[in-house]
Amino acid sequence: MTDETTPARESLTQILGGRRGAIDASIPPAAFVIGWLVTGRSIAWGAGVAIVVAVLLGGYRVVRGGKARAVVVSLAAVVIAALIALHTGRAEDFFLLQLLSNAASALLFAASIVVRWPLLGVIVGLLLGQKTRWRRDPALLRAYSWASWVWVLQYLLRVVVYGLLWWAGQVVVLGIARTVLSWPLVAATVAVSGWVLYKSLPPEHPGLRLAREPGADERPGT
Repeated sequence: MTDETTPARESLTQILGGRRGAIDASIPPAAFVIGWLVTGRSIAWGAGVAIVVAVLLGGYRVVRGGKARAVVVSLAAVVIAALIALHTGRAEDFFLLQLLSNAASALLFAASIVVRWPLLGVIVGLLLGQKTRWRRDPALLRAYSWASWVWVLQYLLRVVVYGLLWWAGQVVVLGIARTVLSWPLVAATVAVSGWVLYKSLPPEHPGLRLAREPGADERPGT
């Protein structure tokens, strides 16, 4: 019944979403830079402002029905970033965790494609309730692999930009880049990877939920 009422080819943007999370992630770093500047380049004050803003933002999201786990993870990332900057005494090191996490994400996505478990497929499959059944479809597996390269490029772009700015100690520009390369880049990545995904599928292919039909036939009760 669900498959009959669901459009054959859903938008990847509708499935992944993520705009609110990407926007929220860029606010504490901006607060850090503002607090750092206003207080005469005090890392302690900048870190404190970033943490307070992250706590207030997380509380707002929980009240609005957001997932507590996601809020805790986001808050933990801000606290760790602040501790790193406080420990090293370098304001630019507030962005070091973000630089390293993007490098790790680029490596994970690339490795997943090489071993034929493209992470984009894993993520979308989980969101659609397909688990790993999508891998039974060679066309879908190939399409997810091509589309996952777009995500690799996204992370590599961040690594290059953040890395150069971090190396140069450009704290203010890092804050700006952190904002520009959050939601706008995520939106572009989802749109482009969605285009690549569907462009890689045969014209007659029903879309992302194809792998769900054989599973439904094999297990009528699931």
